Amino acid sequence: MRLILLLALLLAGCSGAAPTRGGGQDREGGGGIVSLNPCADQMLLALVPPQRIAAISHYSQDPRATSLPLDVARRFRATAGTAEEVIALAPDLVIASSFTPPATRAAFARAGLRTLYLDSPTTIAASRAQIAEVAAAVGAPARGRALDAQIAGALAATRGEGAQPSALLFIGGDLANGNGTLLHEMMRHVGLRDAAADYGLSMTGRLPVETIIADPPALIMSPDAGGRTAATRRRLLAATGATTRDLPFPRSLVNCGGPTIPLALERLAAIRRGHGA
Repeated sequence: MRLILLLALLLAGCSGAAPTRGGGQDREGGGGIVSLNPCADQMLLALVPPQRIAAISHYSQDPRATSLPLDVARRFRATAGTAEEVIALAPDLVIASSFTPPATRAAFARAGLRTLYLDSPTTIAASRAQIAEVAAAVGAPARGRALDAQIAGALAATRGEGAQPSALLFIGGDLANGNGTLLHEMMRHVGLRDAAADYGLSMTGRLPVETIIADPPALIMSPDAGGRTAATRRRLLAATGATTRDLPFPRSLVNCGGPTIPLALERLAAIRRGHGA
């Protein structure tokens, strides 16, 4: 039920007429919100009607980077994030990443655009604060509070107790999630011990299979279980007699916080329960 409610909130504005991919060009006099940040794209869909979104980032239309259903993302115009195309849209607000190049920031400032630059939260608390920040910027505090309540409910429902099976969460290939990340905190919350942190990995980084074989975790979660790297890892672990379980973890849940947090917590908690520890 929580999953259904969250999806309903996320797609709240998408009933009725939705903008086309070229919709930003059809706005008389510009206006609306342009997002250059894929995680902001997702938040906007939960916070404002689609008619207010002039454009989203091209990342959200890439299956490797999006945290949105592709069919939803492709209803909106996308930009490559260049200053020229954003300025041409004359938006009321631009939401971008804190990694936006100084030259692009300066161009936005010269054009007189209102901008909001977002960091990448590494804790649940920081992600919740960011939701409130974006909600205030777009004039949707009530929807921001509703989304925060979804996260609070998911946290209460997924808190793990007792033994903590060791688990690795791969972002893709041999790139693993380590200590000091949002996913690390969510793993700990549901009762999983982050094996990458035990190996000494901070943030995200490449984890050699030799390290894993020397001290196999109970679980390995990966968004590309059918890939060559994952297959090689399974084969080598099996050769050592390790009993590590390999489980799928949706790619759409590894990219962002915000509206993704309840879905990621529920998936992690389900994996934890299925382990039987």
